[in-house]
Amino acid sequence: MSATLIAVALSLVSAGAYAAAAVAQARLAGRTDPSAGALSVMGRGAWWSAVGLNAGGALLHVAALKYGPLTLVQPLGALTLVAAVPLGARSAGRRVSRTEWRGTLLTLVGLAALLLAAGGAAPHDTLSLPEALGVGAVTMALVATLGRPGARPGLRHAAASGITSGVASALTQTLTVAATDHAGPLLSWRLVTVAVLVSFFALGGLMLSQTAYRGGLGAPLAVVTLANPVAAASIGLILLGERVQGGVLGLIPALIGAAAAVQGVVLLSRAQARTADGVPPETVGPAPTAALTRPPSPSRVVITAPAVGAPRPAEPLTLRPEPVGTSGGPG
Repeated sequence: MSATLIAVALSLVSAGAYAAAAVAQARLAGRTDPSAGALSVMGRGAWWSAVGLNAGGALLHVAALKYGPLTLVQPLGALTLVAAVPLGARSAGRRVSRTEWRGTLLTLVGLAALLLAAGGAAPHDTLSLPEALGVGAVTMALVATLGRPGARPGLRHAAASGITSGVASALTQTLTVAATDHAGPLLSWRLVTVAVLVSFFALGGLMLSQTAYRGGLGAPLAVVTLANPVAAASIGLILLGERVQGGVLGLIPALIGAAAAVQGVVLLSRAQARTADGVPPETVGPAPTAALTRPPSPSRVVITAPAVGAPRPAEPLTLRPEPVGTSGGPG
């Protein structure tokens, strides 16, 4: 079996584990008081179940990074959202909707195009110590910017989670390749520093995603799914010498596949956001309204009073609305 097929197979199983963890985290976030701190969930068994699933997915992901480049392995992370569709539907006791099927199909077709463009040999290049430190500094600056108070904190935390997770994957590949190629000592300053950065960013990405899921699973998971491969593939293309197969011509199917995958992820995220609100995706649309035979007319206030000299006692003035344009004059 080729290295590419091994990387794809490991990535598929890893995506399933990550999807199960995302569903568990979303259910836990829905039962957690939004005012509670992020550390409050650590005393719950559901949290540690999600941690175990994330750890299993991470180990499989690390193994995949040994056999495939970042431009191949990381886009397959979008399968996490695809796998979360049947898992989430089963957990909610419903069927997969037509919108979710369309999103799944678009995502799979887009990923297939990306696989054809990104398939390559097993990685051999690794980050140097200055490069690893530079990547870490840029990542922390981005996370600090996204973590500032402001609008849409859930989506910003999701973007920060995707970036930190993608960077952790890129650093993990350096750690894995350097450790298995036996090109140098395992306890060098470079590998120890990279290992510390991997642990820091992996834990940070997990905590940021838990915070992001408080607003629902759909949109935050989509942002995480898209930001992760962008961050990791950027490091692979800029610093590790990874290339798209076919050169400039290979960019065309890659871009088409990326656009299809993004559209599929958006459809899936919208469908999950709607079902999280208890509304089936097929029924979402304009609210039904009663048929009107004529538009409502603006009204004016007409003041009426008893006729002068009437034999009945005086009454208080009364206010009565009368539609404009009726047969009566202005009075």
